Amino acid sequence: MRFRTSLAVALGALTLAVSLPTSAHAATGQFFFTYNRDGKTLEGYLRDPRARYCITLEEAAKPDSTPAYSPRNRTNSIATVYTDVDCEGESFPLKSGGGHGGANVKFRSVVFNQ
Repeated sequence: MRFRTSLAVALGALTLAVSLPTSAHAATGQFFFTYNRDGKTLEGYLRDPRARYCITLEEAAKPDSTPAYSPRNRTNSIATVYTDVDCEGESFPLKSGGGHGGANVKFRSVVFNQ
């Protein structure tokens, strides 16, 4: 009986360990961008962003806000920026480890394709 209990506990622990998210589910590094608020130019960033998940930038999400621009990808994943929220609209890919776009690359959301 003890063997069965021990086996059940071991299998339960293994199942839990396998189902927990790991760092493979996140891009490692930082993603920087520029945005405007109240007439000021500000810098924003995402640190170790979730991979394969659309991230709408809070700073650029509202319809009356201006889009973010000048993306700089310092993560280990390809980042794709989108002109609209929810990763809709036109897209622009940025290579990992230093891909960037100029002030003409305007976006409201991003996904990391790791």
